[in-house]
Amino acid sequence: MLLNMPQEINITDDDIRYAEKILLPIGKEFDEERKAFIRNVITIDLQAVPGSGKTTALLAKLVIIERKLPFPDGSGVLVISHTNTAVDEIKEKIQKHCPKLFSYPNFVGTIQSFVDEYLAIPIYNLDFKKKLNWIDTERYQKELVKLFNIIAWKQEYGQPTKWFYQRHINKATAEAKGNNNLKTELCKKHIENEVRGLFYDFMTDQIKNSSNDILLKDNTNKKFIGIKEIIFEVLKKGIMSYDYAYHFGELYLHKKPLIKEILQKRFPFVFVDEMQDMDAHQCNLLEKVFHDGGNSISIMQRIGDKNQAIYTSVKVTDVWTDRADVLRLSGSQRLSKPIADVVKRFALYNDANFDIVGLNECVIKPHILIFENATISNLLPRFAQIVKTYKENGSFTNPDKSVKVVCWNTDWKDDDASRKDAAKLRLEDYHNGFKKEKGKPKEDYDCLKSYLLFYDKNKKTLEPLRKNILNAFLKILRLENINTLDGRPYTKKKLIDFIKENDFQKYDELNLNLYNWSIGIIKGNANEVWSEIKEYAPNLFAIFSENELSESLAFVSNDVAEIPANNMEVIATTNHYKEDGLEIEITSVHAVKGQTHCATLYLESCYQGKHESERLSTQFLGNSFNDTKVHHKSSVKIAYVGFSRPTDLLCIAIHKDRFDRCLQDINKEEWEIINIS
Repeated sequence: MLLNMPQEINITDDDIRYAEKILLPIGKEFDEERKAFIRNVITIDLQAVPGSGKTTALLAKLVIIERKLPFPDGSGVLVISHTNTAVDEIKEKIQKHCPKLFSYPNFVGTIQSFVDEYLAIPIYNLDFKKKLNWIDTERYQKELVKLFNIIAWKQEYGQPTKWFYQRHINKATAEAKGNNNLKTELCKKHIENEVRGLFYDFMTDQIKNSSNDILLKDNTNKKFIGIKEIIFEVLKKGIMSYDYAYHFGELYLHKKPLIKEILQKRFPFVFVDEMQDMDAHQCNLLEKVFHDGGNSISIMQRIGDKNQAIYTSVKVTDVWTDRADVLRLSGSQRLSKPIADVVKRFALYNDANFDIVGLNECVIKPHILIFENATISNLLPRFAQIVKTYKENGSFTNPDKSVKVVCWNTDWKDDDASRKDAAKLRLEDYHNGFKKEKGKPKEDYDCLKSYLLFYDKNKKTLEPLRKNILNAFLKILRLENINTLDGRPYTKKKLIDFIKENDFQKYDELNLNLYNWSIGIIKGNANEVWSEIKEYAPNLFAIFSENELSESLAFVSNDVAEIPANNMEVIATTNHYKEDGLEIEITSVHAVKGQTHCATLYLESCYQGKHESERLSTQFLGNSFNDTKVHHKSSVKIAYVGFSRPTDLLCIAIHKDRFDRCLQDINKEEWEIINIS
């Protein structure tokens, strides 16, 4: 039986010494700032500057709490982060030391997985009287668009496409600039994009879009009836989008207010890492459950750095509003004093209590590399030479860390006018071969061949390919409507287990094939592998059904645009610069958030018509940020993250025209100015 009072924990000096032995190098210990946070077990916020070791301090607290588990009342600890990567990092570093923390009744996972497991799935099961099969935005959207196309022109549903056309035609007309064919295509695109985000608000009985705009509220309206029906049809298939899960979570709290109290009793200690990356709806749901207007019995600690919130828009009200009690980690183990003194001026939130103290002992001044149109191609070679010189003369304190070139805006997409304007720059203008990294590969494609071409190429193992091929087999089963005995779709594990139990020879054959196919794709023979799988599939799936494959034939046979056989090499080398054994990755600021580099070159780029040196000239000249303009706030957030990556050398590339116009009075005692010849 859970009690109505929170657990009490006392963290001693011995506890901290125990954590230091596990997490820190021999002879190192936490400083007083970090010890103050580790000891703290009340509801607070921790605002921590880049490189301050906040995650290590949190891990120390978790290692210590684990020694005090299980709690006598059967309650547990909740640890939430924003991404799977962050959760995996926590597991990698302490799971072997904390087996109890990673088992029931505790929960360590993403905000999405928490909401899915404890809120969205229970209320769905309760209301729809069936199990939820997928929480997957892409699958939800695809199914919704397919069903919408069926009712799009039906009179009985008020021909909803006509109505959507009126909503979007003006925007499409403006974008098409007189091209009628393009106008029609653009309007179709805008309609489909809005349809993808449609959802039914169970609490207000309204149809809304992904921006939470109310589209329809008269439940007798034919369009309302039709759209609600298709949304329910998707939901009844056991499919829900990630964002919809949060709405279902809110619905659960609305219909069953007692759930909030139950969750507080279940989790008397709640730790939210990387709080600045939470979206408003994620933050609001956590606050509603575990802070409860200050009435919660849970201890909730939110940890992060508001100044590094580059995944949320500055146009909305600040998602993270500080608690009354705020602890700070101001000492940066990563940054040197010369870099820290510059970086702190680019902080969006910089009240009287804000500071960054650079604790790394490197004394190299930040560099500004001034280039012109004729010398832009010399930037990377010159940066490489500077790095090599400092490495060779022993000036770096962390010479083994990576070296990277970063930029906010990477490519021009279809904007040829801007691309041809030499006064506007993006990453592709600095490095012609740059190709924007694709996001994480999808798990659901329209044809088999795509599964063989688009996989996670960052992992240097065969596992992503094996996983993709099995996902393709699962897709075939879904298309053929072949399910497990209990009527649920197969998972990869259930697929493998079924084959192993029913035909061990086929199981051995499949494993060997998966290995050979993966090797073949790595070697650039995707077409041959595709042919082999097409030939093999009917034989494999005969174990599931006497009928021949029919519904999946198009999926198996359809081709996609060919990619070059040397695609692996193209992807591997496009975004790197190599010179005499030094390899420098070229990427976006967003891609390096959370990373530590030995040296970083930040390339200024054009955003809404201006570059960082123009919008942030006041900060380059020595003043703290104090501006209310939205684009200036966006620029300073990105600069803060990009500038705070390196331990030893920060270089910033600025065009001579902008330097002469905006930064003539820069302090040359603080900056090293180098002209690129």
